Amino acid sequence: MARQMEYLRSVRGPRAHAQLIGGEVSLLEADDHAAALQAMRANGREPMSMTHGDFDYSYLLAVVLGPDGKPRFDRVSFAAHFDSLMRGRRGAVRPRSEAELEPFRLKFAGMFADLRRDYGVYSYLAHNMTVTPSNLGEVAEVTASVLPMPYNMLSFQPAAFMGDDRRWKEDFDEISIDDVWEQIEHGAGQKLPWQGTQFGDPRCNRYTTGVSAEGTFAVAIDPADPADIAARDRLLDHHGGMFFGGQPRLVLAARILRAALRHPGDAAVLAGLGRRIIKRAGGIRAVWRAWRSKRLGVKTFVVHNFMDSKVVAPAWALMEQGEVSDDPAVREAQERLGACMYTMAHPQTGQLVPACTQHSVLDPDENRELRTLLPLRVRNG
Repeated sequence: MARQMEYLRSVRGPRAHAQLIGGEVSLLEADDHAAALQAMRANGREPMSMTHGDFDYSYLLAVVLGPDGKPRFDRVSFAAHFDSLMRGRRGAVRPRSEAELEPFRLKFAGMFADLRRDYGVYSYLAHNMTVTPSNLGEVAEVTASVLPMPYNMLSFQPAAFMGDDRRWKEDFDEISIDDVWEQIEHGAGQKLPWQGTQFGDPRCNRYTTGVSAEGTFAVAIDPADPADIAARDRLLDHHGGMFFGGQPRLVLAARILRAALRHPGDAAVLAGLGRRIIKRAGGIRAVWRAWRSKRLGVKTFVVHNFMDSKVVAPAWALMEQGEVSDDPAVREAQERLGACMYTMAHPQTGQLVPACTQHSVLDPDENRELRTLLPLRVRNG
């Protein structure tokens, strides 16, 4: 993993986000989990641990605190996956609805509130949910339920035909990325414009971020507002390579001061953008009330739309040969793979592999090797 992070740093630059995905990271020994996060940070990555959230506060403390009882980290990021399609969660082995999981969502978020109270360690939390035809109608309810909770990101993933085909119980093609986004908007009680801050191919991703104040979401960049678009383009043009995390505060302050001196007119542009965001949030009084009542925060909505293995495999094979497919579906997959920003590092081959390729093409062979290396054993008694 350290070699992967070193390779990412060499080809993607000194600062980025990365995910620690182990199947279930809480099955790692706590010290190993912490060491992995430290190796990621040592290479300029901001790590997020991907989990089902089925662990106790004692495990979280064992990850965050060192042998001396003091925090190893000043902040941690976790993404917890909750949905009724999962089996085996303690207390909800076979949940019959998404609403049944609400106490578990609250409990998970509560552990990090306790961590901040007890040890001063900040956290960034994401809530993940797989969406199929069977639970699409509950996405709005989940959105409305999770929004008041201290999750910073709400992320939804429409299921795709990849991985173990024994789990393919439904026709996943019945729902689209637009269907899921529409349900999220129903749950949020408003439109959530995403075109202003879109990342990657829009057939793969929907992404929007903004300020949440007393139940009102104010998008950071409104794609219908020419002033917002002009501000976005100007700030990206002048400061697009600037990053703010992973550096001493004095260094960050010096960099901000240097940027301000280089482009003094940008301060007014940024202030104007801030005023428009506050207006969309209900005005300065609404923002003040939300801050006083601790109901002011930054929220992000995301949909990741993975592709089916049947198109990914031929698309990737042709891309490896430098060829473009004549088949429209395969060519679309090639376009989406070429725009992928969610990649796996393979330093042994010098490749950054799109996630859909990893899951659809490479994982099957690696999983067969893992079954030999780590065979399942039936416990008696």
